[in-house]
Amino acid sequence: MRIGSIRPLAICGVALVALILFSGCGHKPPVPVTRYTSLSLLAPTDYPRFLDSLDKSSLEHSLSQSLVYFNRVPESRMYQFGPDAFDALHLRRSMEVFLEFLKTDPMALALDRFVREHYNVYGSVGNREDGVLFTGYYEPSMAGSLTPDDEYRYPLFSVPDNLLTVDLSAFSDKYDDLPRLTARVNDQNQVVPYFSRQEINALENFEARAKPLAWVRNRTDRFFLEIQGSGRVNLKQGGVMHVHYSTKNGHPYKAIGRYLINQGEIPKEEVSMQSIRTWLENNPARQDEVFDYNPSFVFFRQEQGGPFGSISVKVTPMRSIATDRTLFPKGALCFIETSTPSPDSLEKPELWKPFSGFVMNQDTGGAIKGASRCDLFYGNGGYAEFGAGHMNHRGNLYFLVLRR
Repeated sequence: MRIGSIRPLAICGVALVALILFSGCGHKPPVPVTRYTSLSLLAPTDYPRFLDSLDKSSLEHSLSQSLVYFNRVPESRMYQFGPDAFDALHLRRSMEVFLEFLKTDPMALALDRFVREHYNVYGSVGNREDGVLFTGYYEPSMAGSLTPDDEYRYPLFSVPDNLLTVDLSAFSDKYDDLPRLTARVNDQNQVVPYFSRQEINALENFEARAKPLAWVRNRTDRFFLEIQGSGRVNLKQGGVMHVHYSTKNGHPYKAIGRYLINQGEIPKEEVSMQSIRTWLENNPARQDEVFDYNPSFVFFRQEQGGPFGSISVKVTPMRSIATDRTLFPKGALCFIETSTPSPDSLEKPELWKPFSGFVMNQDTGGAIKGASRCDLFYGNGGYAEFGAGHMNHRGNLYFLVLRR
């Protein structure tokens, strides 16, 4: 979901199934969770079996990206693993040691033994009871144009020149815990909330405020690009434009999937990105009604390459995850257990096979809240779109750090 970053990648990181169904978090632990209680140190007898389902080259790439992050932050920066804290230097060494061993091309049992002998393992509190809810996000591709015409009519807006970010903590310490506000100055010189989605679409000359990066064929593509936060625009003039989440209008996200369920249009058990897209295509006269239900609107920026996660490194398909940035350490080495579809036969979600593997915590997302949520990046293409659009599976999330 990732609504690209809060997440650059998905809004912030936005998990796909969660974002089209919910406006908040998923399953909540029975007690309040903070960054000091989100992880608990496991006894070696409680470790999972560290069996990796994918090729090692993708893991090496993802590890190298987290090393880019740890090499540019201060070595003394502290990262919380539940009750324990480690500095960036130690986490960097955790990555280096793991990567060095990985390059010896170990057999599965040797890798499992290596982790057990050298790493502390912390389990998410979300693993208890129902487990962590895993959803997916991906990088969509769509046709576009640098200039508008009868075919390409819907702009991907850059950040408007009249959008303001108000940091209330600059006015008083009592506002330190309040989020920043997104606003504008109206004709009476008053600071007011920025325009909603419906208002933006109704403004006749909004392009003068927010220069379009490109134009796409339909609003459904644009809407789902907002949810993902990052994508590729295949330009009719030639070449590919990479667009990424820059900011949003400050209005709360409201899930159109939930709206369609409440309207009796799609049964809850059948809701997916694909089913919502089909409904929108079959009901063009009601698109305004459905899209305007969600007042949140995303503005983009153009970047070279990507997509990038919230720690500003390139995310790797099936090796990068998004979690709640207030609870879990950024850039850390993780291990997950869940279910994913087979690339050879895109079967129904209830038939997906068990999946386990090492991943890196490189992203976050607006819908990824709490210790019981995790978003897996699927990449780009048909398999990625299918997996991200249907993933809604429980599993387990672990964080690994080298023993001192």
